[in-house]
Amino acid sequence: MKYAGMPSGMWLLFSGSFRKHLISVLGHNAAEADDITAKARKKYKQIISSVPEFEKGDRFKMNLVNCAMLSSFLLNMPERPTLEQAAVFYRESMMTGAMKWFCRMSGKKKFSGSDIAGMKKAAALCPADRNPYSWNMEYLPYPDGSGYEARFTTCGICVLMKELGLYDLVPAMCRLDYTMSEAGGASDFVREYTLASGGPYCDCGYKKKN
Repeated sequence: MKYAGMPSGMWLLFSGSFRKHLISVLGHNAAEADDITAKARKKYKQIISSVPEFEKGDRFKMNLVNCAMLSSFLLNMPERPTLEQAAVFYRESMMTGAMKWFCRMSGKKKFSGSDIAGMKKAAALCPADRNPYSWNMEYLPYPDGSGYEARFTTCGICVLMKELGLYDLVPAMCRLDYTMSEAGGASDFVREYTLASGGPYCDCGYKKKN
């Protein structure tokens, strides 16, 4: 994958927040945070360059780019954080003002015709058949009309973080689904299984708020 474009843009948008929360969440001092961030940038570029380019229309590229960013920081910390520490660090680093705005805008379109069409298109594409770092999913509307489930049978985050020796920290990323749904304001996020915890699939359920 080329660094220019989305990967470089995401680094510009979020690296400062990741550095900030190395201090506020994980307790590093400013010098340590600067050192970790500098090393993370090099590792981030390395990870991005090792991943195949995502095909046009694959809506999951950003998920993998976010995974590469978090992984690059985790791999350059002097001490490996616990799962809980990693989850809080990722949540606080990602939920910037711009991200909260993005979630609110996405929430306004949740369950709209364009949202449903996008989910069906993503399900039909099956990009992980050709790129192991992407996702395959099913779109499953609830029979009672209360929302829908996106059921994932493959996960690019699991593939990449297993390769990087970070598989036990995959749930730190999974938890952000709840936070983003809450920030969107239109749905309650429900889940029973994740691939990372040994489940048969990852179920991402979105139930309409009353």
